Amino acid sequence: MYTKIPIGDMDRKEWLRLRRTGIGGSDAGAVCGLNLYSSPMKVYQDKICDISEEPEEKIFDEHSRDDVPDEPNEAIRQGYDLEDYVAKRFTEATGFKVRRSNYMYRSLAWPFMIADVDRLVVGEDAGLECKTVSAYNADKWKNGEIPMHYIMQCYHYMAVTGKRIWYIAAVILGRDFLYRKLEWDDALITRLIEAERYFWTEYVEKGVMPEPDGSEACDAVLEQYFHTAEKASTIELAGFDEKLDRREAILSQIAALEQEQNRIEQEVKLYMKEKERAVSGRYRVTWSNVESTRLDIKRIRQEQPEIYQDYAKVSSSRRFLVRVA
Repeated sequence: MYTKIPIGDMDRKEWLRLRRTGIGGSDAGAVCGLNLYSSPMKVYQDKICDISEEPEEKIFDEHSRDDVPDEPNEAIRQGYDLEDYVAKRFTEATGFKVRRSNYMYRSLAWPFMIADVDRLVVGEDAGLECKTVSAYNADKWKNGEIPMHYIMQCYHYMAVTGKRIWYIAAVILGRDFLYRKLEWDDALITRLIEAERYFWTEYVEKGVMPEPDGSEACDAVLEQYFHTAEKASTIELAGFDEKLDRREAILSQIAALEQEQNRIEQEVKLYMKEKERAVSGRYRVTWSNVESTRLDIKRIRQEQPEIYQDYAKVSSSRRFLVRVA
């Protein structure tokens, strides 16, 4: 069972404040470590941050409910606006009518689980998740596959609403339309609920940041939290020697593998000589002419310092370096 919270007339900031009171569908895959574009650390940051301090473009990005935060705002906007189109295509393909709910659902059994669904299927115990997919990501949907974080999103919605079926429909821009049917899975939903319960009680409620997982999303969170270093400050590096030894070993392996990669590429180039393409039964290799134009920044700075100053943009970040003592 669940409670229903009207969101039809809710503004973005109010909607985001509400969203921060629980784990939503687009958070589920990240909480489980299955989202390439997010991480438990990123979800934690989203839940504890003060929405009044968020820039307007960030608010729009989150309200899009998509989970590819590094794409340009225009791509996110298109995905949001095309939701109606995806729903219409689903109706054409299946004959099922769908409707908006205009509510956010909160589980009574697990109040940390909330759901803001795209569509409900009229006359069926089912819901619909609408996706707009870039052609660059079309391979993630081939042969009937669905990206795992989207699967977890749909099962999250089932867990909150109790509906036994959830459809996911996707338009691959310029290429295809497809839809898939997911059915209730007791074991999977039980594990999902436990993972979300642990995340909420052990991290969000206790104010403890999850461990890093090596993702770019974690890098972004750490940069945001600890953006500026205190000048000339030092801390004792305790308990990290073994991990940093492992880092040095990994870097050595990477360097050796990169050298081997370069050697193989050089052998192919030597074989190709002046030819632009080389073809075998398994590979297509190109070694093409490429022309590029770049500004000579050093020369502009020396010869036209006023122009350089007018257009120079200062950015601030932190550089991480490790040296063996």
